Amino acid sequence: MATKVVDLRSDTVTKPSEAMRAAMAAADVDDDVLGADPTACRFEAEMARIMGKEAALFVPSGTMANLISVLAHCDARGSEVILGDDSHVHVYEHGGISTLGGVHPRTVPNNPDGTMDVDRIVAAIRSTDGALYYPTTRLICLENTHGNSGGKCLTVEYTDKVGEVAKAHGLKLHIDGARIFNASVALGVPVDRLVRAADSVSGMPVERDRCSCWISYCWLQGLHTKG
Repeated sequence: MATKVVDLRSDTVTKPSEAMRAAMAAADVDDDVLGADPTACRFEAEMARIMGKEAALFVPSGTMANLISVLAHCDARGSEVILGDDSHVHVYEHGGISTLGGVHPRTVPNNPDGTMDVDRIVAAIRSTDGALYYPTTRLICLENTHGNSGGKCLTVEYTDKVGEVAKAHGLKLHIDGARIFNASVALGVPVDRLVRAADSVSGMPVERDRCSCWISYCWLQGLHTKG
């Protein structure tokens, strides 16, 4: 008979171990706004290295990480993002991209495996001929693993294909990677390879307290160091 229940409803129900609490209490801290907090700086540098991106930004929540990423790419009101109709950004994040950023979501049906059909993504891209009255497509969002599809992993082949579509149409690609480390383990593919096609990635470490979310940037104007 089972003597221990593992709660898998959400990663946020995970509680820090005593060792994790001790590490947080003993962490070397300073003013993060001024870029002087050595622990935050080391954390950001390590996340950027793991993701294979230029820089990373430490923020309080996954919702904030996704919001910042979308707004960084969609820097003009009336921009449009293509994303899954059952994605976390669309369903569970308070409509923040619209409320705070004036960004219009254009949904594409999520398949049972968490993907969106590539031809439907292409069909959802607005024609520049309609710029007078359409929103302007600027971004495509993926989610890996896909929570509402039972944690299905998006393969590197699929992500690369969507990345090629984005690049061909002058768009950016963001990956909501709240469980990207789980996908990496399940697929046997390094994290940096899984997100190589992405211009930004949001995510959380597998073992974390409730306030450890990060955004890893490749090319975000104003939030990166130009290479």
